[in-house]
Amino acid sequence: MSLLNFKNDAERAFNVLGTGGIAILPNDVGYSLIGGSAEALKKIFDTKRRAPAKLNAMLGNADIHDQLHLVSARSREIIQAITEDYDLPLGVIAPCRPEHPMLQQMDREAYQRSTHNNTLLMLMNAGHFHAEICKLSFQHQQPLFGSSANISLSGTKFRVEDINSEIKAIADIIIDYGLVKYHLYGCSSTLLEVETLRVHRFGSCYENIADILMRHFRIELPANPTPSQREQT
Repeated sequence: MSLLNFKNDAERAFNVLGTGGIAILPNDVGYSLIGGSAEALKKIFDTKRRAPAKLNAMLGNADIHDQLHLVSARSREIIQAITEDYDLPLGVIAPCRPEHPMLQQMDREAYQRSTHNNTLLMLMNAGHFHAEICKLSFQHQQPLFGSSANISLSGTKFRVEDINSEIKAIADIIIDYGLVKYHLYGCSSTLLEVETLRVHRFGSCYENIADILMRHFRIELPANPTPSQREQT
């Protein structure tokens, strides 16, 4: 019998998010602070003390990505290779369809804080819980946005007990799965702009991702300028 009920936990969190609440959620790359309304996103942004240039990320899966992102066939193959064939997390940055109903329901300020020139960051394949809540997001066409559950620039949090008290105070629900999978990297997901192949963050599993692109697509990504935590110890 499973120790964790991903489906039930995702439904509990989604019910809170769907009524304007805020949730702290587990992803394989760290805990996230998520909202499903303009008011929730503004509260998250203000509490985290984020710089105006910092954007929200969307929780997404293959279905949401297919509907919202505008990408070339090569980019689609790259995303599939990383997130499906090799089962790795990835922050996908790509042009989006602002006319899509999931984005149309966002108010102007929330959309502007979550996109740049109609380009959208989407966290894909970040664990079992992430998969379940993304299914609900797609089923109900309810966009879910946010960022790491921390005060800006204070580092990704991999346990609930390490999350800043100010952040926990605004959460209407916290799903605590203990120490998350990729904590040894000491950072959140790798962020890749898939059309230009620009790396916006050298994050979790970056070396694996770079190896996939070289081996299967003959694409060479830049070397990670900051050695991993494991290499430093």
